[in-house]
Amino acid sequence: MADAGSWTDVRLRAAWASRDWAAIFREYRRAARMSQLEFGSLIGMPQSHVSLIESGKRKVTSADLIARITEGLEVPNELTGLPEPHAPKSCSPDPELSDRIAHAHTKGRIDVRSADWIARVLAEHRRAEDAIGGRDLWPVVRSQLDAVTRLLPGSSGAVADRLLILAAEHGHWLSWVAAEEGKRGPALAWLDVAHGWAMDAGSADMASWLTRVRSYYTLNNGDPVRALRTAEAAQRAPGGLSPAAASIAAHAAAMAAAAVGERDRSRQLAETSYELALRVPNEEERPGWLYWLDPVRAKLNLGDAAYTARDWTTAVDILQQALPELDGYPRDRAFYAARLEDARRRA
Repeated sequence: MADAGSWTDVRLRAAWASRDWAAIFREYRRAARMSQLEFGSLIGMPQSHVSLIESGKRKVTSADLIARITEGLEVPNELTGLPEPHAPKSCSPDPELSDRIAHAHTKGRIDVRSADWIARVLAEHRRAEDAIGGRDLWPVVRSQLDAVTRLLPGSSGAVADRLLILAAEHGHWLSWVAAEEGKRGPALAWLDVAHGWAMDAGSADMASWLTRVRSYYTLNNGDPVRALRTAEAAQRAPGGLSPAAASIAAHAAAMAAAAVGERDRSRQLAETSYELALRVPNEEERPGWLYWLDPVRAKLNLGDAAYTARDWTTAVDILQQALPELDGYPRDRAFYAARLEDARRRA
C-alpha cells in the first residue's frame, strides 16, 4: 500500500516537479523506507526494472507506465496537474487567480482535509526554503495555490477565511522566492495579491506580515525612509496584532529606523520586538508563517538591529550568545556569522 505521508517530503515533491523519474523512485523509497522490491509491488514493476530506472539505464516514457506510477504511488492531486518542466514565461501572478478569489464566501461545502493537507505541505516547503532555497519547489507551490483557490468557490464563512489566509501564505512564499531570484517586480506583485487575500480574510496578522515583508524589500533596495514608513504601517492594525506579529513588525521598524540614523528609536523598537517575541516562545502559539520566531531568533533579531544601528559592541555580545543556539538554518547561520565577524572587526 502506498504511503501518502511520503508526499509531504520536499525532496520527493521537487523530484516530481522536475519529472526526474530516477529521483522520484529513490526519494519515494527513502521517504517511505521501503526496498526496491516493495516499491515495485506498488506500481506493478519487477525489482530489476526499478533498479534500471533508478540507475538511469531505463527511461520512463510510456503514458500507461506514468499513469500506473501516478496511481500506484497515490500522487496528490495538486501534483498530478503540473505542466511538463520548463522555464515559466512569467513569475508574476496569473490574472485568473483574482477572478477565482472573487467568488469566495459563497455557499457550499469543501473537503477541509484537502486544505489541512496543503497547509501541512506548505509548512514543509517553508522549512526547505530556509535551508536550500525554493527554485525547484516553485512549480509545486504554484500548483498548490491553484488547488487552494479552486476550493474557494465552494466555501463560506470561517472556512473561506481560512482558505484565503492559506492562499496569502502561498503568495508570500512565491514572493519571497521571486525576490531571492532577483525578480523584484513579480515579488511585489505576489505581495499585492497576497495582501488583498489577507484583507479579505480579515487577518490583521497576515496583512501586517506582508507589509513588513514589503518594508524589508524596500530597505534592501536602498530606500530606508520609505521602508520605515511601510514598517510603521505594519505596526498598525484594527483590533491589534498578536504578540508574534507585533514583534516582527516592530523589528522591521527598528531596522529601518537604524538605517535612517534614528538609533535611539531603533534600540527601543528592537527591545520591544524582543520582549513581544518572548511572550510566545512555543511554535503553536504563533501564526504558522512565524514558526521560526523562537527566543533564539528573537535574540538574533535584537543583535541584527544593533548591528544595523552600528552599535558594534552590543551586536557582538548578542550575536555571539545566540548564534551557537541556532539549529537547522544553514543560510541564516552563515548570514549572522558574517554579521558577527564584521561587528568584531569594527568594535
